[in-house]
Amino acid sequence: MAIVPYLAMTAAEIQNSPDLPSKIAWMACHFSAYGKALSNLPQTLPPGSVLMVDDSTPIYGHDPALIAEQLCTLTENLECSGVLLDFQRPGNPEAAVLAQHLSAALPCPIAISEQYAKDMPAPVFLSPAAPSMFLKDHLSPWVGRDIWLDISPSPELLCLTPTGCDCTLLSPGAQIPETGLSDKSLHCHYHIRTSPGLAEFTLWRTKEDLEDLSREAETMGVVGLVGLYQELTQW
Repeated sequence: MAIVPYLAMTAAEIQNSPDLPSKIAWMACHFSAYGKALSNLPQTLPPGSVLMVDDSTPIYGHDPALIAEQLCTLTENLECSGVLLDFQRPGNPEAAVLAQHLSAALPCPIAISEQYAKDMPAPVFLSPAAPSMFLKDHLSPWVGRDIWLDISPSPELLCLTPTGCDCTLLSPGAQIPETGLSDKSLHCHYHIRTSPGLAEFTLWRTKEDLEDLSREAETMGVVGLVGLYQELTQW
């Protein structure tokens, strides 16, 4: 059986959802623009939920001890099963210091985005594998580590010309073909359009593709999956 993903949801989505998923990731806990701690923290959550902390507001002058105190209290009171540090701004020494501090201070498991996880023993929170990449190749730099994998339909466009291949990741809302051929090894579907001097491959993942990807991921050191509620509501 495939790993059931945590669905990353906003406060509004949780409040307005008639049927909450079995696993919830509260998204968009972020650094305060006016203080030294975190903002947008939940008041209530179903037990077993995960908190996601991002750096959409860049970390600058924030207090690791104060943030750790916030998260320790919150994860214990809400019975959270873990914290994911979704840091997407590489090279910030303050973010690295905070990640190290939280890894040692929090009472629950913590996973750290790949931009900062290399020199830390904690699990790594890894970006989605593009449909054109074998999962084993995407995970190979992290062999031996516990991995939390972000999953997504990840539409992608490959343009082949006599001079080479250009690869473009498409936006989640991009229009994709209604039907396509299936590639079981890449866990994706694809559609081919040709014209003189050009071949375009559109690749994407269906619900079934993501379930197959999840089954393979479980055999390769992946211990948790996270996806956007907007994208994976069919799960």
